Amino acid sequence: MSKHRELRMSSGIVFAMALVAVAQAQTPSLADAANQPATQTGMAAYLRAQILLDRALFSPGEIDGRAGSNQQRALQGYQRAKGLEVTDKLDTSTWAALNAGAPPVLVSYTITAEDAGANYAKLPTDIVAQAKLKALGFESVEEALGERFHASPALLKELNPGADFGKAGTSLRVPNVADVAAAKAAKVVVDNSDSTLTLLDTTGKVVAQVPVSSGSDHDPLPIGEWKMVATALNPTFHYNPKLFWDADPAHAKTVLASGPNNPVGTVWIDLSKPHYGLHGTPHPETVGKSQSHGCVRMTNWDAQRVAAAVKAGTSVVMQE
Repeated sequence: MSKHRELRMSSGIVFAMALVAVAQAQTPSLADAANQPATQTGMAAYLRAQILLDRALFSPGEIDGRAGSNQQRALQGYQRAKGLEVTDKLDTSTWAALNAGAPPVLVSYTITAEDAGANYAKLPTDIVAQAKLKALGFESVEEALGERFHASPALLKELNPGADFGKAGTSLRVPNVADVAAAKAAKVVVDNSDSTLTLLDTTGKVVAQVPVSSGSDHDPLPIGEWKMVATALNPTFHYNPKLFWDADPAHAKTVLASGPNNPVGTVWIDLSKPHYGLHGTPHPETVGKSQSHGCVRMTNWDAQRVAAAVKAGTSVVMQE
């Protein structure tokens, strides 16, 4: 091969690499694209919509930037509440309503020494082994931050490629979820067919909606009207194998320590129906997508929001 040809090939490779670099520089990151109100398609749009729906108290469950059933339910609930056409899509009028006065949906967060240095450990799956632990805490810093920002750990990694989550001082882009309390609820409605829980005020207006897993073929949702009895934050879990059709027959009654990975998460709202309640979960990614043992399961952050809006005596209607 001649030196002139080698030079031309080398120049071509350099030019091609330069074009790629320019294209990458001109293509906004997922975080930057999601922060643009004009973004209406693709993952950035879904991510933006999910964060804004969460802030509007129409929870999409775990924020993951993917279109799915929980996002669809949240959109439908939001559209009904705002008097918009219920299309369950990010149509022009819905997008305008969501974006009105919206702050940046992704903000910076710096990992603290406490975040990085917490005692994370992989938990056993066996319930008897779990009962031997003093706490059922987070298994990783990514899981802990996911819970704090209502997001999947996988999404946090997508937003922050190459970031060292285990190092204090690392700067991250995270969902700008707000600690917004729902108005006090006069009534709670759990809709089994729609997999949603709604909070209604004294006029019947929906003030918040969250996705839920509610019942199964083996343990159907107890249809009817019940009352809230009491709320426990960071509860222990009293395990009775006789109450679970799929329990290991060798298991005995036991008590599991509190923590976000407790079987009922960080909240238990006791109902007048014995052995039934509204509660959190150690698996937010499954809410609205898998069955329960008859109770009503929410993400921990949604369960906390519901608990703050209700009191003993609040009516809970469970319907098909």
